[in-house]
Amino acid sequence: MNVLSLSATFPYPPSRGGTQVRTFNLLKYLNQYHPVTVVTQRQEGVSEDEIEALRGYVSELVVFERPPIVDKSLLRKVRRFGGFFLGGTPPSVLSYYSREMQTWVDEAVASGKYDVITCEHSVNETFVRPRWGDRLKTVVNVHSSIFGTCRQQLETETAERPLRDRLNLPLLFRYENRYCQKFSHIVVTTPEDGAQMKQFNPDSCIMVIPNGVDVGVFPMRSRDRGGHRLTFVGAMDNIANIDAVTFLVEEIYPQVRSRYPDTTLTLVGANPVPEVQRLGEVPGVTVTGRVPSMAEYLHEATVCVVSMRIGYGIKNKTLEAMAAGTPVVGSDSALEGLQVDGETVPRRALRANDVEEYVQAIAHLFDNASLRQDLSENGRAYVQEQFTWERAGQLYERAIAAERGVCPET
Repeated sequence: MNVLSLSATFPYPPSRGGTQVRTFNLLKYLNQYHPVTVVTQRQEGVSEDEIEALRGYVSELVVFERPPIVDKSLLRKVRRFGGFFLGGTPPSVLSYYSREMQTWVDEAVASGKYDVITCEHSVNETFVRPRWGDRLKTVVNVHSSIFGTCRQQLETETAERPLRDRLNLPLLFRYENRYCQKFSHIVVTTPEDGAQMKQFNPDSCIMVIPNGVDVGVFPMRSRDRGGHRLTFVGAMDNIANIDAVTFLVEEIYPQVRSRYPDTTLTLVGANPVPEVQRLGEVPGVTVTGRVPSMAEYLHEATVCVVSMRIGYGIKNKTLEAMAAGTPVVGSDSALEGLQVDGETVPRRALRANDVEEYVQAIAHLFDNASLRQDLSENGRAYVQEQFTWERAGQLYERAIAAERGVCPET
């Protein structure tokens, strides 16, 4: 089958962020069995070497320039909201829209060359015409619900602009309900996201395909170094991660350090924004920026704290820490879609949602080498069994290759 994949976010290198990791690995796997043409955009920071490197993983690569950033004046924002209210598409989605890219995609579909069109993240849905469902299979790999994320941020009081988001929430519900009607197959990362999408399009095939880890890039640590070293890994310009590390440094870390004065905390990830950089001024806290190997920092840590308060879907950072054999303390959000505790499963991570729970869980791991070893071994085994990109790719290929009207089991 000839596959046309739309990814307005340039999906390389996979270390750049969560969207890139998922898109790159699924398309890399898919291209082993089907010719894949990737249509993408070049944003700031993408080099010619990275473009050439990506060409080696797909059958054809078509690159357009990212549309320029629009004026951010108050009048412009009011106009954008008015456009959202009347037109139905969020400004964040329209910011990726390119007429040149749309023309190319229209002509490609009209040529009859392709059997399947995929949107790698829901923001690419704007390039898909509703009528195309009659001539080829249409797949959207949602990554996460925009409506669900906005609602969660309002409920947890972590929204950057709550007034704006309250106005946007019913519009986002209307938007996702509308675009889901265009797709015969909707791919999500967790059953929770699947239930959300099922509300929007009960007749579509909903497939749960979790994220994965390259276990070669994140090998099992050779030994437990002990000590009192905490770490958090993730892109440091992501809103959910910024909230998580701020919560970790300002509320959790001081209480841990009052019990264990030699405790250190390393925040590892690219593009730390100024508010994250300032966290490095706290005694014992280091902000690294981009590093050659996340795994090396995970191997040095006693505990990886995934203090997420917002965000939908399976978190790559959680899977990567478990793959590396680093004991994890995480929130319900950090552990979404994972079976890490309960009567019928071995304990693979410790769960915490408020400050006291985090402090107690971290202290428990600091003081208990046997528990650290159990989480390390159980977490690694779980990832190898359920969350490799090989397995995710197999499920995605099954979705792509299935006949129209057929919903494969996952």
